[in-house]
Amino acid sequence: MLRFMMFLMPILLFGAVDTYKMGKNLYFEKGCSGCHGISAGGTNQYPPLAYRRKPFLTSKLKDYRAKKSTTQQSQIMIPFAMGLSDKEIDALSTFLSDYHENKSNYKPDSSTRGDGGS
Repeated sequence: MLRFMMFLMPILLFGAVDTYKMGKNLYFEKGCSGCHGISAGGTNQYPPLAYRRKPFLTSKLKDYRAKKSTTQQSQIMIPFAMGLSDKEIDALSTFLSDYHENKSNYKPDSSTRGDGGS
């Protein structure tokens, strides 16, 4: 049993790292950083995403993909999420919940971007 676990552990860890990297790439490719900031710390008008719980992020992205939103401002997310696959949602939520880019220097972005969608 111990041998099996020692064999399986690197595979699981490599998969998690790969998912994290995919999520990081998607975060920038899909334009998430334009509103939520380069460090995913949010801006004056858009919420921080780094360190949020994975189930929360996954649920929100799936709701947006299904064209469900609770506020007028959150409707902005619908076009961004509509094209996401389950695998991409998993990768994005993994990256954001496990965020460890410059963690020791992390602080929410203080710049303002966009006008809130008006």
